Amino acid sequence: MLDHVRQAFDRSGLWDELATDWVVLDAELMPWSSKAQQLLEDQYAAVGAAARVSLASSVTALESATARGVAVDELLARCRGRAESVERYAAAYRAYCWPVHSLTDLKLAPFHLLASEGRVYSDKTHVWHMETLARLCAAGSDLLYATAHRRVVLDDEESCASVVEWWQALTAKGGEGLVAKPLDFVATDERGLAQPAIKCRGREYLRLIYGPEYVESLGLLRGRNVKGKQALALREFALGIEGLERLVDGQPLRRVHECVFGVLALESEPVDPRL
Repeated sequence: MLDHVRQAFDRSGLWDELATDWVVLDAELMPWSSKAQQLLEDQYAAVGAAARVSLASSVTALESATARGVAVDELLARCRGRAESVERYAAAYRAYCWPVHSLTDLKLAPFHLLASEGRVYSDKTHVWHMETLARLCAAGSDLLYATAHRRVVLDDEESCASVVEWWQALTAKGGEGLVAKPLDFVATDERGLAQPAIKCRGREYLRLIYGPEYVESLGLLRGRNVKGKQALALREFALGIEGLERLVDGQPLRRVHECVFGVLALESEPVDPRL
């Protein structure tokens, strides 16, 4: 894997352009099943299998009762609807699984060029990050996957509508969704540091987060408390930047690890489980 990435940097000329012989990348390794097989089997697949068996038996029994004239039409419709939700749930996690027999079956999608010799790239826009890494992927093997992105002007209705349409098409095909970010890597407003990113997941993917039938409880989900989660995200982001700065400055690893352990501690903080 590292050889493929190094060769892409060689061919793209980015080593020379960035005046470095090392980089820190933020990337996603796909598919899920290559690194979280046990989670898929124990959590998602197990829930899907158990629900399918249970609901199939219920539907069969209710159909038999209906045929005998028992008035269970409403309950039968309810069970059929639940069975359909479970099928959608199973389809959602299958989209993130494919057989992995060798390195060539993997995909690595980089989306941030975080640091290299002498600098942290938090002063660059997200467009710069995406375009630079698109060049890297274009120069690399099929293992590297260029992350798709769009730029949106928030006070332009046509621009917003275009991105919404793109998101809808993406999620309709089983995609997870998108991550919305300000143009600047580190953005501020009148209240201080702005949230660096927010995930906008699709309707079907959210079944994996909230359960197969979550759409029936949207009122409860909309009432969740996001302030605590946002505060944690901002602190984690600041610690991440600080850790990169310390690394680039050549400080001892124990000083870098202080930031790493700080992030891990924040990750263990209790938050609203609906987030």
